[in-house]
Amino acid sequence: MLTFWARLAGAVIVSSLLTLPATAQAQVPTKAEAAEAAYFKGKTVRLVVGYGPGGGYDVYARMIAPHISRYLGASIVVENQPGAGGLSALNTMSIAPPDGLHVMIVNGAGAALAQLLNGVGVRYDLAKLGHLGTVAASPWIWLVAPQSKIKTPADALNAGREIMWSATGPMDGLGDGAQFTCEALQMKCKVVMGYNGSNQAALAVTSGEMDSIYVSDTSANNYVKSGQNRAVAAMARKRSRFFPDVPTIFELAKLTPDQAWLFDFRANIEDLGRILVVPPGMAPERLAFMQDAVKKALTDATVIAEGERTQRYIDFQDAETTRKRTLSVVAEATPDQKARVKSILDVK
Repeated sequence: MLTFWARLAGAVIVSSLLTLPATAQAQVPTKAEAAEAAYFKGKTVRLVVGYGPGGGYDVYARMIAPHISRYLGASIVVENQPGAGGLSALNTMSIAPPDGLHVMIVNGAGAALAQLLNGVGVRYDLAKLGHLGTVAASPWIWLVAPQSKIKTPADALNAGREIMWSATGPMDGLGDGAQFTCEALQMKCKVVMGYNGSNQAALAVTSGEMDSIYVSDTSANNYVKSGQNRAVAAMARKRSRFFPDVPTIFELAKLTPDQAWLFDFRANIEDLGRILVVPPGMAPERLAFMQDAVKKALTDATVIAEGERTQRYIDFQDAETTRKRTLSVVAEATPDQKARVKSILDVK
């Protein structure tokens, strides 16, 4: 019996030893990865924010910077470069050296719309930038006042009058989202701009001054939880994590192909969310190394938990998904579709 157990133990040891080299080999970085790790060691990466300190993009950047730094092996400093709604910094990023030391967190939706509409001063091309991934993107929600008679989109369509939407400006998400909604549903609307931020715009709906507001689900969650607004619909094919019982516009309305295209196109813009980009022309090995570092950081359970705790939610999408969504908006829209979007947003 002793011989049997001795032989069994020996077999187990041999088996374990045989598996170790394969496991160890899987953890050894490739020659290219080792070279990139050596390159970033001791260097400083600038993470540019196109807005001033204290805003949402700045807070996100400062939250994720130390975690990406850990996987990249370089120090990361957040640098605020406000101007033209983030477009000035994006123009600068598009001509920065593709050395891996320049990264930007971008309002993907705003940047894509500005490019699509040939905005004044746009000198970047989102399709040519290097994409590291999407930090977060939110479904957007149609909100009304708690006492509003609008329970469904059909109620708004049958109201017999213009539905008043509150917004801060024509391209703030609130205003252009409302315009897309009204066009798609062929609904009589008036978008009233000039409110000082989404909080004020939402309060205008609460008071009955306005009928509706179109906001991200993270903002909508705060407004609904406080009792000041009520959700009518999620404005894409996917329900919101905050409003699992609120149907989507696709569930609530029988849409024609044209209507569905408008809502899908708008949702693709919104899905760009907060994206991380680098200058065009980066060496493939360096770009892949940075993409991997970002993916590891933003799928780390502790980082996701930190975002939940601080209400800076992370909904990571990888670099290729981000790139494809970007292309679907800025590179694949036909001339007729671009003209349609310009017409909806009244851009001359």
